[in-house]
Amino acid sequence: MGTGIGHYIPLMTYLGCWVAIIASLAGRPLWGFYYMLPLLPYRTMRDHFLEHPLGANVLTILVLAVIVGALIHGKRLPKSKLYLIWLAFGIYMYFSMWLGTALGNEPAPLWIHDVNFATWKDYLLLPLVFVAGGLVVEDRKAVRTVILIAGFALLFIDRSALRDSMSRSWATFDESKRDGGPLGFAGSNGLAAFLAQFSMFFWGFGQFLKRRKAKMLCYALVATTIFATMYTFSRASYIAVVAGAILLGIFKDRKILIVVAIFLFTWQAIVPVAVTERIMMTKNDSGQLEASAQERVDLWEAAKKKFYSEPVLGIGYAAFQFGQHTDDLKDTHNWFVKVLVETGLIGGLFALALLQQMLATGWRLFRHAKDPLYQGLGFGLFLTVCCSIILNCFGDRWTYLEINGLLWALMGAAVSIPRFVEPETAGAIAPSDSATAVNPYLAYR
Repeated sequence: MGTGIGHYIPLMTYLGCWVAIIASLAGRPLWGFYYMLPLLPYRTMRDHFLEHPLGANVLTILVLAVIVGALIHGKRLPKSKLYLIWLAFGIYMYFSMWLGTALGNEPAPLWIHDVNFATWKDYLLLPLVFVAGGLVVEDRKAVRTVILIAGFALLFIDRSALRDSMSRSWATFDESKRDGGPLGFAGSNGLAAFLAQFSMFFWGFGQFLKRRKAKMLCYALVATTIFATMYTFSRASYIAVVAGAILLGIFKDRKILIVVAIFLFTWQAIVPVAVTERIMMTKNDSGQLEASAQERVDLWEAAKKKFYSEPVLGIGYAAFQFGQHTDDLKDTHNWFVKVLVETGLIGGLFALALLQQMLATGWRLFRHAKDPLYQGLGFGLFLTVCCSIILNCFGDRWTYLEINGLLWALMGAAVSIPRFVEPETAGAIAPSDSATAVNPYLAYR
């Protein structure tokens, strides 16, 4: 805008974190929770905090302040199996690192400067955001506000990603031009995963909006996000969006299935040439896998051998990055493979339990809530988790706060809903059997 104010935005945002921390501890943890939401995906903004005292840890301090402030002022967690699963999984992963140390696969996780300990600590920020959401979201207004803030955060990510993409020439595909945009450290595929997931969240959520203006604004956000996803040139995100649209068509709006079918037959005439080139790059002219696809296959073959060596407990959480692998890569390029290799079948069961409970939470709200706001939240979460499952087959898109921080904040709001909906129904007169037979939803009144 030419005002020069933009230079001070990171500093003001950093100072705002400390104000939010104080407010959270002083009795307004919900305000702190609202403030943190846009910062969860915006890594490039948080990177500016490194210039200031405790800048590297200010977001962690804010999350902890929200939790502590909520507990001090009598807030309690809602009932959800997800909390217990996360607690058990977090403890198991910590002791798994010591197992990796005993096996000689990684150094001892003694302090935050140790790479494996830092990996574990950063991962556990996700359940902490989930805990914070569960503690402070206590009414319908808070649920609606969390969704609105998530929408605005997505819009700013879209704007930043598109400005970055549109500043380059894309007459042909060029891998060197891809980057993580506002998600920074998560990389170009991380940005693509974030956009794909939340395009589906708001597409599913928009199905339940009643006011025409609100619905159109929501769909405009979805269209912008899908457009931004297209220019991330991530084949996994393309698959996730198409799969999410098919699920949306199956469970909510069958007309979308027709649109998807038409698109699948005509996509080469619609999308830019660079996108077509990217999709067709899976194999080269001689019929062999191109470099990045071949890397994945080689990594999975090496990971399979490591899994067979320690199938039950794994080689140790965060240990894979310390080994020597194809092209010196430090990741398996498949989160499910990574979980099995590092934490074994036991860790795999924890991961499946997490995903099952997340899907169940969204599905229950979608199928059984009477309020369209809660139905939309549930359906959006269900589609988002389904997309996440697909995306994590092509890389670790699960452990990054930038990609999934907002997802866990929304999940925290979702598990809170029964505690402020149930009291409204507890004193209602039970309907007669005949009334329930005519309208089964009366059973929930």
